[in-house]
Amino acid sequence: MELTQGIDGTRRVLDPALGPGPYPALAVNPSGTVTRLNDAARLLLGMAPGALMDDAAPAWLADAHHALTSAPLANVTHADMTHPGTSRPVAHGSIGDRAFEAHGVPDEGHGDPDAPPGPLAGTVWWLFDVTAHRRLERELADERERTAFLAEASSQLLASLNLERCMEVTVHLAARYLADAALVIAPGSGRGYPVSYCGPDGQVDHQDLVVDPAAVPGLAEAMQGFPPVASRWLDPAAAPPWIFRADLGDLAAMVVTALPGHGVPAGALVLLRRGGRRAFSEGDEMIARLFAARAGAAMSAARVYAEQASITETLMRELLPPSGRGLSEVELAARYRPSGAGELVGGDFYDLHPAAEGSDAEQESMVVLGDVCGKGLEAAVLTGKIRNTLQALLPLADDHKRVLELLNGTLLSSESTRFVTLVLASVRREGGHVRLRLTSAGHTRPLIVRAGGEVETADTGGSLIGVLDTITSTTATVLLEPGDTCLLYTDGITEAFGGPLGDEMFGDERLSGELTRCGGMPPEALVERVHMLASEWVGTGKHDDMAVVALTAPRRFHLSAVGGQGPGRFTA
Repeated sequence: MELTQGIDGTRRVLDPALGPGPYPALAVNPSGTVTRLNDAARLLLGMAPGALMDDAAPAWLADAHHALTSAPLANVTHADMTHPGTSRPVAHGSIGDRAFEAHGVPDEGHGDPDAPPGPLAGTVWWLFDVTAHRRLERELADERERTAFLAEASSQLLASLNLERCMEVTVHLAARYLADAALVIAPGSGRGYPVSYCGPDGQVDHQDLVVDPAAVPGLAEAMQGFPPVASRWLDPAAAPPWIFRADLGDLAAMVVTALPGHGVPAGALVLLRRGGRRAFSEGDEMIARLFAARAGAAMSAARVYAEQASITETLMRELLPPSGRGLSEVELAARYRPSGAGELVGGDFYDLHPAAEGSDAEQESMVVLGDVCGKGLEAAVLTGKIRNTLQALLPLADDHKRVLELLNGTLLSSESTRFVTLVLASVRREGGHVRLRLTSAGHTRPLIVRAGGEVETADTGGSLIGVLDTITSTTATVLLEPGDTCLLYTDGITEAFGGPLGDEMFGDERLSGELTRCGGMPPEALVERVHMLASEWVGTGKHDDMAVVALTAPRRFHLSAVGGQGPGRFTA
């Protein structure tokens, strides 16, 4: 009784639907004969009742019906016929230029409305036009693929500020996703241009080529940043040999587009597709332009970075402390450590000015150690200005006060609000001794480390430079015996915060105490020792710039031959 009521209900649902309706529907018995169909199905398929599916229906629909009748769905209940999301048989295919999806619904009437109820036998196929849906799915898939490609491109292009690396990434991605081969031509000098090429094998080749952009259709315009010419107007056969490589075979299409940069073009991108592939569509050219915009921005940033790095390196070379240069009067060692781990220069500086060759015995060499207020590049720029000014004032170096007054006036007349502390040390050899004239201008006073371990403080002092119109200074004269050392250092050493609790300065007393154990130490070892002590005190904490210079009087040793021959030996 319940089965009869269920089948009768199904008939009442299906039979009226096979009349007029928006969706084509046809009832087919197990042998493949169409028993009923509505007007929409007649119009779409051009068949009538009694037609065979194999003769009148699309092959994909006939095959689906035969597959269903040969292996019908198991355990299909009455509720499955209308309940959405169930496992009904579904077939896909096209009719003309339209895409359709066919859903099979069990028909208990065997295609005959007057037939008594029986087991499931026939099938009603409902046809739904999914052309627009399929187009939207393809567009969505294409858009997701384009988005993923552009995201990957952005990630890889932003990973480096090296121009050649950016060019390599650009051609590799372009040949992988957009074409069979790709070239990037960067701006060059004269007729020489850096060119990166990637072919179907994925290998990137970098060359500097002498080329004429005008010989490639659209390339000269792209190198100047003009909008690209549509690929359909470009003849790949006109490409010169440096673009048309042997590994490509016959070229089918070519795209030339500008690589926009920051204010000026970063170059041009050439995409090549060989025969057998479809030409570039408008969508392909659009994605190529979007990719080129990202690649051009990365290449432009890399070029700007390279130019700035070159300029910075040139300027830094002039600001770095002198190296590989000493004084004939003394043994000298120096060491400098900027406050920042990634910095080369800062506010601390030292400079050496040897006496002119062939000068009289009264001529002195000069050592300058200073500390500009602040740190980093801005302080380093003022450091360079001070060093150049002192170089110009060397003829007056016998009068320290005069030199400091002129330097003070120079800083006061500049726009800088920074000041500097420094110490001047004039050095002259007098027999077996070294005579030093030391003048401190607001700077930490030099320490004299005798060979026996005694530590003395030079009696010198003075005003900061670059603050007051009038300055004061006191010059101290010190004699160094052989093995004695004069230590010049900046407050980055004594004012280094650290220690067991990290809140205590290293201090002058602690430094002097450590130096008592350094008597007679060579200058290289002494500056290394001072820097090591300050660094251990600071630990991983922050610190100011640190500069140390050690001037040591030569010991009373001479080289004597052994038996009149051989390398000799040191004797007192």
